[in-house]
Amino acid sequence: MIDRKPGEADRVDAAGLQAFVNRIVSEHGGEELIFLCIGTDRSTGDSLGPWVGTLLEDRGVSGVLGTLRIPCDANSLPKLMRTLPEKAVIIAIDACLGRPESVGSFLARKGPLVPARSVNGGLEAVGAYSIEGVVNENSLKPYWTLQSTSLYRVMEMAEQVADVIANAMRVRGDLRDSVLRRFAR
Repeated sequence: MIDRKPGEADRVDAAGLQAFVNRIVSEHGGEELIFLCIGTDRSTGDSLGPWVGTLLEDRGVSGVLGTLRIPCDANSLPKLMRTLPEKAVIIAIDACLGRPESVGSFLARKGPLVPARSVNGGLEAVGAYSIEGVVNENSLKPYWTLQSTSLYRVMEMAEQVADVIANAMRVRGDLRDSVLRRFAR
């Protein structure tokens, strides 16, 4: 995904992302939330989604699709989208390339994102809400840029997204019991 139309999304830091996710959770109190973490473990820059998914599972968040173990990538996403529950609220999470001043920030929007847009992936838009982490600058060679993106930056951003979502779900009371007991120690 490329940050081509920043007016459609709010560029936020972790605090702004927390406010965004808190609003989603409060607006959809009793509804099923699905965190669709898009990307692959085969590209550093595109691994943000699977890192987030793995961290969310570790934190006890349910409704997570797309992890390092089972990525939701360009090959599996179209098939997976056909199996998503119609009434679930989908929050799509993906990496994107953007403007130099946006690197390290997040694009949060009510509305879908288009996965793999930066590499002309041709995938359908997905999500009632979307969170995109701007992991690197846009370039003429997006594949190369994604491959050479800092793993440290991606992991740091994934931790921020996972912490924000886990905090919101903890307030909602929606973490698995075994994880709550582990955090209570």
